[in-house]
Amino acid sequence: MNAIAMNASATKPEITGTRLPVLVIDDHPIVLQGCRRVLEDAGIETVAEATTVVGGYRIFHRLRPPIVICDLTFQGSGLAGLGLIRRMRAVEPGTRILVFSMHNDPVIVARALEAGALGYVLKDHASAELFDAFERVRAGEVYLDRRLATEVAMLRTDARRTPESQLTPREQQILARLAQGKSYGAIAADLSVSYKTVTNACSQMRQKLGVRTLAELIHVAVTHAQRQG
Repeated sequence: MNAIAMNASATKPEITGTRLPVLVIDDHPIVLQGCRRVLEDAGIETVAEATTVVGGYRIFHRLRPPIVICDLTFQGSGLAGLGLIRRMRAVEPGTRILVFSMHNDPVIVARALEAGALGYVLKDHASAELFDAFERVRAGEVYLDRRLATEVAMLRTDARRTPESQLTPREQQILARLAQGKSYGAIAADLSVSYKTVTNACSQMRQKLGVRTLAELIHVAVTHAQRQG
């Protein structure tokens, strides 16, 4: 296998070989070695390698490989891989990026996908999974293992859930009428319920929405109505 390597102290990439279908960016030599073995199994003959974010972007910008395997964290740089993914996708929107990382936090996984990664594999998983992920990403498909996919989906569902979505249909009816400036008595008449039912519902809504007073509840009601258009 031909290889391109760049370390932190290099100023220009040392290039050998002619074809360059894959770029691997990671600051751990053992990880680079493992990726090379997996790529050999996938029939890849030429691999570009970088051990820094700067070096990785330099090689990417020069050679425009269609597929990149990238870590998220680099020594002294935090989650710099997220910014790198965004920059690569900005230059080449069609680039297929597979993240190979130790981070199993669904928030970080979601951020990587939002930045433009097509797949995400944990480093503590078997090399066979990296191979499967690479093949899926190479084919233009999204890859996440089942557990990560479930956790990310739940995270996105929670992010879309507003406090008002916790309310019952009856409470939402009452909230809408509060936004219209109606009194408890008028709301009770509109909905054909007792005055006490309305006051009890408002008390429940204040607890659910984290507000203390009727004025604060009305403010939430008006804001919610404005969002609904």
